[in-house]
Formats: sequence, C-alpha cells, structure tokens
Amino acid sequence: MRRRGSDFRRPVRRRIPNVFWLTLCGLVILLFIVLLSRESRQPTSRSVYTKRNLRHEKVMEGLNITDEMLRPDSVTRQLNDQISLAKAYLVIAKESNNLQFAWELSAQIRNSQILLSNAALSRTPLTITASETAVRDMALLLFQAQQLHYDSATMIMRLKAKIQTLEEEKNTIKEESSKLGQVAAEEVPKSLYCLGVRLTSEWFKNANLATKVKENRHTALKVKDNSLYHFCVFSDNILATSVVVNSTASNSKNPDKVVFHLVTDEVNYAAMRAWFALNSFGGVTVDVQKIEDFTWLNSSYVPVLKQLQDSDTQSYYFSGSGGDNRTPIKFRNPKYLSMLNHLRFYIPEVFPALKKVVFLDDDVVVQKDISPLFSLDLNGNVNGAVETCMETFHRYHKYLNYSHPLIREHFDPDACGWAFGMNVFDLVEWRRRNVTGIYHYWQEKNVDRTLWKLGTLPPGLLTFYGLTEPLNPSWHVLGLGYASVDQGLIDKGAVLHFNGNSKPWLKIRIEKYKSLWDKYVDYGLPLLQQCNVH
Repeated sequence: MRRRGSDFRRPVRRRIPNVFWLTLCGLVILLFIVLLSRESRQPTSRSVYTKRNLRHEKVMEGLNITDEMLRPDSVTRQLNDQISLAKAYLVIAKESNNLQFAWELSAQIRNSQILLSNAALSRTPLTITASETAVRDMALLLFQAQQLHYDSATMIMRLKAKIQTLEEEKNTIKEESSKLGQVAAEEVPKSLYCLGVRLTSEWFKNANLATKVKENRHTALKVKDNSLYHFCVFSDNILATSVVVNSTASNSKNPDKVVFHLVTDEVNYAAMRAWFALNSFGGVTVDVQKIEDFTWLNSSYVPVLKQLQDSDTQSYYFSGSGGDNRTPIKFRNPKYLSMLNHLRFYIPEVFPALKKVVFLDDDVVVQKDISPLFSLDLNGNVNGAVETCMETFHRYHKYLNYSHPLIREHFDPDACGWAFGMNVFDLVEWRRRNVTGIYHYWQEKNVDRTLWKLGTLPPGLLTFYGLTEPLNPSWHVLGLGYASVDQGLIDKGAVLHFNGNSKPWLKIRIEKYKSLWDKYVDYGLPLLQQCNVH
C-alpha cells in the first residue's frame, strides 16, 4: 500500500501538559483561601479590640483608677505617687527617731489625701492650678528626705545592720535560755535535797536500820544467784531510783525473784540505804553499794579519772573557758565525767558473780513485767538494746566526728544507733570479748575530744559496735523528757524513758507525762510530806 503524501496527512492534535492543569488548580485554591482570610480578618480584629477594651475597663475598675489618671500629664497620678513614697519615708523617719520630720510628712500626706478626696466627691479632675501647692510642698519634703539619706540604698544597709543586730540578740537569748534550762535540769530540787538530809539523819540516828540491813542474810545469797532476775541502777537520786524499783516490782509476776543492785556515791549512801530499809517493795531484794568502795576504780585504770587530772579537761568542763567558746553548754556538763555515769562500762567488774543483768537508768518507769528480757537470745552479742534510727532519732554520723580518720575508717556512718536506759548485758560474753578494754581504747583516743563531745552514748556506740542485738521497740520507749510521744507507743511500752531535760521530778517537766511517774510515788509518806515532795 502506498503512503499518503505529507499534504494529505491528518493534522496531529497537541495536548496541554498535566503540570499546567495542576498549577492552575493550585492558583485557584490559593486565591479562594486569600479571599476567605480577608473576609474573616476584619471581624476578628474587631473582636480582639473589643475584648481588649473590656479587659482594660475591668482592670481600671479593679484598681479604682480613672481615664484622667492614665493621661501623661495626670495631676491625680502624680499626687498618688508622691503619697506612696511619702508613706515609705514616714516609716523610715520614725525608725530613725526623726519625729519632727515624720510629723511634717504625715501632715502633708493628709493634705494631699483631702485634695484627692474632694476631687473624687465633686467628680471633677484635679487641675494643675488647684494642686500646684500640694505637689510643690510634697516634692520639697521628698527632696528633704533624700538629703537625710532616706533613699533605698541607705535603707537597705540600715535594715541589714538591724537584721544582724537582731540575729545576734536572738543567739544571745537562745544561748542564755539553753544555759538556764541546763541549770534547771541539773539543779537538785529543795524537796529532794531535804529528803536526802532527813534520811541520812535517820540512818545514823536509828541503829535498828543498820542492824536490819546487816542481818538480812537472804540478800547476801540472792545478789549472787544467777537463777534470779538481776537489775542494776547507778544513781544519786533517791526518789527516782525508788520509782524504778517500785514500778518494776509492781508490774513483775515474780517480784520475789527480782534483785536490784543499786550503786550510789558517798554523799547519798546512808540516805539510799535508809530509804530502802524503811520501805518494802513487794518482796523485791535491794542491795545498795557505794562507788567509793570500788578501789580498782582509780586513775591508773580508768581513762576518765585520768583525764580529770588534766588541766585542759578541768578547764573545759568546770570553768567553761577552755576550748572552743562556741561549743554548746550541754557539751561542757561535768556530769558526763561522773563515774556513776561511766560505771555502766564496768558492770562485769562491779558484779563479778553475775552472768546477765538488765541495766536501767534512774529516769525510767517500768509498766510491764520485764523478766522475759532474761530469756532473750542475744545471738552471741553482748548488748541487747532498742535501736533509735527511726523517726527523730539518729544514726552513727549524728553522734561521731566522721572528719576524723579513726572514726571514718572503722565505723559505718549510716549504722543504726541505739539507746542506753534499758539494756540487757550478757556478762559472760562481755568478759570473753574484753569489752571494757575496747571502751578504754576509744576513751583514751578521745582525750582531746575530737572523736565525740557529749556523754556516754558515743563511746557506747563505739564500744558495742557489732556487738549489739536489736530488741523490739516496745521494750524501751524514749522521748518523754523532751518530746511529744505517740500515746499508742506509750501504752505498748514496757519501759518508758524520760530522757531529756524535762525530768518528771523537776518543775520543767512535761505535765501530761507526770502521772506515769507519780503513780509509783506514795506522796502520803511522812518523810515526803515533811519535805514538801509533790
């Protein structure tokens, strides 16, 4: 077949590209969006403007201001600003004892306030002519205040100086209060002093008392019988010791099996013996000794007694002038060097025939039978005690100086502390481990008071580290001498401890806890009534 010539061919139809159509559609959509936005822009701006005006009006109404006060040349606003500044200067003037200038400021403030009040009542804005005198007079006083250095920078310096002075006064008062509180806690009440004197007189006057004590053969046998329950108390407080003995006897299921070993000093020895000879405590055996009879307690053996011979130690504890004057007074209390306080570290030597004892402080009250303590398994440990690292009580780092390498290397700072006051001591294990020797080591290391400062608990924590068996907290409830204790804990507690300054026999006691102690004191006894003990 022959092909047609070019003249006779069908013309080719040209197609418009797809890109063109897509571009065109996009332009149309964009134009539509622009038109819509133009239509909606004008009403929106109007609504925003309307909202802004409404908010503006609410602010003006809340601040009690007018349009006139917002004008750049507002006399009302100028007067209000002057009054605010003048009030600040008035306070400063009074603080500086410039009473004449303070009176002038006060009078001018009143004049300006009257002017503003009259303008508000007449509903007419203040004019420059009407307020010119008030503005000028106030401005003059404000300039005068600046000349008197009542500016903010000077006032800040004065306030800082005032704050520093008040801080120093507060610290002085706090320290004085601490001293007075410590004195009140250490002071023997007149009634207890009277009781001691009368009992001493009775002991030497009444020969039958001494004879009665000497002829009591049962006591001599019981004090060495390890089948009985042995308790020890080291104290010079007759009435407090009596409460410990009486409360233990009253709540014991077998009081005839209870033996109390009391150790006191020479001054109170006769009075203590007289009291326990004159009174019976439900069949409980009571043996009284004096610390002066322990001849082995001498400076060549006991580090504390050796330290007492040191002039620096004497100055620190007894004159209050040695060492760091910033040390709180409670750390300087000489009672912490008392051998009655440190005798707890020599219990195996005080009672060589005994195998197990329960140590009680003289500021405790026993309200349950505590004889089960003697059957507790201490798991090879020496000391059974209630741990005190819960709630407000502390761990080792609160008692010891961990900046000292000896403390840092040997003791865990987060180890749980425990309390003296009610402790079960296995004396067999104590002797085997030479615990008193450990105590001597740490006491000698602390001759310069760099390991710890206060009392017998810190050396106790070091001495019995790794040798203490935790007891159930209900055995020993602490804090009744300085804190508010949960009533539930008190009700469950076997031994309540009035540790702190507020002892129940002092006037600074916590009244709500006094009845817990009072129930074991017979205030009807003639000796107590004669000495006005109540």
